[in-house]
Amino acid sequence: MTTPTTEEIGTYIAASGKAAWDVPDLSDATARRTIKSIGIIGAGTMGGGISMNFATAGYPVTIVETRQDALDRGLSIVRGHYQRSADKGRYPQDEVEARMSRYDGRLALADLADCDLVIEAVFENMELKKQIFTELNRVMKPGAILATNTSALDINEIASVTDRPQDVIGLHFFSPANVMKLLEIVRTDHTADDVIATCMDLAKAINKIAVLVGVCPGFVGNRILFARQAQAQKLIYRGIMPWDVDAALNAFGFRMGPFQMSDLAGLDIGWSKGATTDNPIRDALCELDRRGQKTQAGYYDYDAARTPIPSDVTAKIIQDITKAKPTTMAQQDIIETCIYPMINEGLKILEENKAQRPSDIDVVWLNGYGWPADKGGVMYYADMVGAAAILAKMEELAVEDANFTPTKTLRDLAENGGKFVDIDTGGLKTGAA
Repeated sequence: MTTPTTEEIGTYIAASGKAAWDVPDLSDATARRTIKSIGIIGAGTMGGGISMNFATAGYPVTIVETRQDALDRGLSIVRGHYQRSADKGRYPQDEVEARMSRYDGRLALADLADCDLVIEAVFENMELKKQIFTELNRVMKPGAILATNTSALDINEIASVTDRPQDVIGLHFFSPANVMKLLEIVRTDHTADDVIATCMDLAKAINKIAVLVGVCPGFVGNRILFARQAQAQKLIYRGIMPWDVDAALNAFGFRMGPFQMSDLAGLDIGWSKGATTDNPIRDALCELDRRGQKTQAGYYDYDAARTPIPSDVTAKIIQDITKAKPTTMAQQDIIETCIYPMINEGLKILEENKAQRPSDIDVVWLNGYGWPADKGGVMYYADMVGAAAILAKMEELAVEDANFTPTKTLRDLAENGGKFVDIDTGGLKTGAA
């Protein structure tokens, strides 16, 4: 493994962040659409957080909920965030009222009709999103940009219910949306150039770091995350405990490992009582009301300070379901098993032309997922490790699961040399992979 200097890594990260703003096939002369007013659908955690970016930047925001109590609760939470910041001295107290005065809470999508940009931020359900976009197609003024905050769903399918797919784009904010810097801007098969250019400019206006990506399950960030999560689950079925997996990822440099992260997000996301999903361990935990930090129990037990404590209850559930004998694995082996598939998935994304360049993948993971800065990013780290070692691990993992078959690009790099960060597959393209 090569070990670049801190200065070399810092130079690469800075250059990557700058490059992400460059869209090669977008002319500098592309006209921008005028954005003076913003509509947000959903005043929950994501919708409220997204709205704050715009209100903070001075945009009037119309925010829509289905019930008055949900709207009141959402606006109250937004006010609380602003008030706490003012109390900490980040801005004058009167700024709280100034920002809240930019909000107009409503209960009907039709009240968004005159907004220049509307962002849908409801929960991840394709049929619900298609219903909303069907209605937006009917009520929104011509030329309005219709955006979805989906984190994984097919935006081409969402756009298909409109007669203006050129106006549809993905704006994937990361939670908490008022804090996290990353914004994945998702270009569909039909998104117009002026919509892309406008959204890239808007990202700068609200102080985000934007990365343009293509439509595929999970886009860039979550798609790579899914590969890591899949391997973490496989380790559990081999008898490795969640806290051992997390400890290895913590040692690698992640502040939170896969199971710590799941507990923070809430194990009941996408789950309902009595449901049987493809994760029976999660199902069993949720049935016991172990839904993560919010219930003081998930994969871990939690004390009053939310300190994660390995759980005997969880260990027994895992053993009952997996029938695997508890065992241990060296931290380096856990790291390779979880991290190298992320690299392979990044190569798939590049081969499918769903990212513009390898460094864009690194910008996503550095700014949206807590990738350790001393390792430069997923693709930069791949060059630190070397293609041969990654190929050997992927061939081993592919024996068990063909989804982890090494990519052609990985084999080429291992055989012929070259750097991961220099891969050029022609940039981002729309259409089927």
